[in-house]
Amino acid sequence: MTRKRIQLGLIHLAVAMTLVPINSTLNRIMIKELAISATLVAVMATLPYLVSPVQVAIGAYSDQHPVLGFHRTPYIVIGLLLCVGGVILSPQIAFILVDNFWLGLIIGVLAFGAWGVGYNLAAVAYLSLATELYEKNERGRTIATMWVMMIVGIIFTAATLGRLVDPYTEAALQRAFWIIGLVALFLGSAGLIRLEDRSGSPSKPGEDRQSWSAMASAILGNPQARLFFLYLVILLAALLGQDILLEPFAAEAFNLSVRQTTQITSFWGVFVMLALIITGWLERKYPKRQIANWGGWIAFLGFSLITISGTYLDQIIFYLGVLFLGIGTGVSTVSNLSLMLDMTVDGKVGMFIGAWGMANAFSRLIGSVLGGAGRDLITTLTGNPILGYGIVFGVMAGFMLISVLMLTQIDVHLFQDQGISPSVVERAAIAADA
Repeated sequence: MTRKRIQLGLIHLAVAMTLVPINSTLNRIMIKELAISATLVAVMATLPYLVSPVQVAIGAYSDQHPVLGFHRTPYIVIGLLLCVGGVILSPQIAFILVDNFWLGLIIGVLAFGAWGVGYNLAAVAYLSLATELYEKNERGRTIATMWVMMIVGIIFTAATLGRLVDPYTEAALQRAFWIIGLVALFLGSAGLIRLEDRSGSPSKPGEDRQSWSAMASAILGNPQARLFFLYLVILLAALLGQDILLEPFAAEAFNLSVRQTTQITSFWGVFVMLALIITGWLERKYPKRQIANWGGWIAFLGFSLITISGTYLDQIIFYLGVLFLGIGTGVSTVSNLSLMLDMTVDGKVGMFIGAWGMANAFSRLIGSVLGGAGRDLITTLTGNPILGYGIVFGVMAGFMLISVLMLTQIDVHLFQDQGISPSVVERAAIAADA
């Protein structure tokens, strides 16, 4: 089982690697070097998450309709290929947008759309597989392993990107994205070898069909599920939404080069990794919800320090804020993902994982778009881009406070008590369809 845990980590790492060039390098170049609107960059970068509701459908469908005897592997394969294709095409967007806006917009929809669909396919499949391979008491360790491997990969990916684009040229940027994409494809493929056991056979068309009304009944019919969904959206809107602005802010406030801002991701990743390791150990001694609460407060401190660093233009305070943000992200990641895997109903694992994945996608969409638009609006009104960044980071700190308060109302045992049995869900679906 250790082998399979590592293989799941390789797939998680591979998918995450395709995100690093877009969120740690391309966004900074588009906003800083090419002076493209932060709102437009945020919309382009989060465009894929508009298709996030497909996670619920994919999860529910794959629960009951294996392909050649495999429930998850085919979706991971297709998703990985789309992620790699999207990251390889994405640099073209930045350059074409400057010369031909509409053509660049079309290519952007295709490239980021391909990545987004691929992410949704792969994520719901490998997280569902992780849930099925391990019992509840093993899931925390599995998630910690997956995320430690992912963060190690992000650290090395960001460091490698920094070297590949130094000095920065268009050709160097495109070559770097090709290299990262192909390495991700290799690692993800290695993770799939003999990971999932073949079981069952493809269902006949229409057999065990899961309608959208059944999925909605399962999620919306459980008060704890509704609360957890909203909690994840608010929490992750802050933790994930900062990706699009952190490096452009550092470039604007402290005049850092492309290589230096890219390496911020490595610095952040080191502390995320340390937090992941420590949290995996803490889960054996403390409740997951208590650990998630600690993570929320630490991330709040990180956002507060980053906001203060812009006010005083203090680079030391900025890096201290990134340090706490990394620790808070790591602690929150393991504890909340473990909670997420516990917040499922037997026989409907893929469907619930899809719903939590959709919350993840919506939160990134909300956090990034609001962050980019807020930065542009405040900059336009005040003529001070640093103030725009500072206010946005302050809002994200507020999101963290709200999520900490919401967490006190979430109870996994109550969720299970309120869970809707499959027979009830199916009867409700039949009535709704009729």
